[in-house]
Amino acid sequence: MKPDKLKPGDTIGIVSPSSPVAFYCPNRLNRGINALENMGFKVITGQHSRKRTGHTAGSLNNRLDDFHHMIHDPDVKAIIATIGGYNSHQLLEELDYSLISSHPKIIMGYSDITALLAGIHAKTNLITFMGPAIMPQFGEFGGLIDFTYHSFVRTLMKDTPIGMINSSDHWTEEHLSWDIDDSRPRATVPNTGMKILKPGHARGPILAANMGTLLLLAGTPYLPSFEGKILCLEDDESEHPSTIDRYVTQFRQMGIFDQISGLIIGRFHSNVGFNEEDSLQELLQNATRGYDFPVIYDADFGHTDPMIVLPNGVMASLQATEERGILFSIEESAVQ
Repeated sequence: MKPDKLKPGDTIGIVSPSSPVAFYCPNRLNRGINALENMGFKVITGQHSRKRTGHTAGSLNNRLDDFHHMIHDPDVKAIIATIGGYNSHQLLEELDYSLISSHPKIIMGYSDITALLAGIHAKTNLITFMGPAIMPQFGEFGGLIDFTYHSFVRTLMKDTPIGMINSSDHWTEEHLSWDIDDSRPRATVPNTGMKILKPGHARGPILAANMGTLLLLAGTPYLPSFEGKILCLEDDESEHPSTIDRYVTQFRQMGIFDQISGLIIGRFHSNVGFNEEDSLQELLQNATRGYDFPVIYDADFGHTDPMIVLPNGVMASLQATEERGILFSIEESAVQ
């Protein structure tokens, strides 16, 4: 089920399903809103999106009310999260999936928000989008980084096949404290691009999520099917080689690697601490031993910038060979 494409003048609704960072960094939130307005959109914010109740952005009912309001409002064409956090999966039991199905619209975020994206996709078959959030990406000094901007436009504003996904020229992981010293562009470094761990060919629908967040859904009715999927996984800078190893081992032991057609790993922040002694490559080789699907890493999504927008449920193909390199293509449109 494809949502309608975004057009200039459309209204975008902003919600905080998880962390209360918008409460602490109002200037960064406002800059993200201004970036959307400068792109030609109207913006409304959820009544509780700037709220804090302990470690969450308002109570469970507050967050549900904001989300359902944006779904129900006919003027809202897309819903974008302010940021991730830890607890968006609390909403999954209480969401009105019939309402979501009868009012299909773009829903986007990343990190912890992928619990909602995966759960909604599993329950309704609506295409959902792992992509930029309001504060981390739209709130950048000067707005979205060009590479992220072009992916946003190509994926959400055009009803033609998305096509080939190339790597960005540069990337950044520099941290600038929000509302304190984030008043300049972040420093970037050249991007060496996606890399092949295991060659091969794959074709299937995309399923994109944060590793630890997706595994929260194990044993619940909100875990999507993995059958034939090109699985795109990322995680944040608070993780370590040991925890990433634990996650990919769980994917293996759940039988998920028996089902997927390909695996793409997003670029990790250097704080995760991979090195020659404790390498991502060796970890992934061990977790995928005995499987012959292609495995790619250092793709432009995750907790570094810029990032591509990945639509859950949209058909894609992946060819990874030493002769031709990496050809990752999204074969259809994600919107109508």
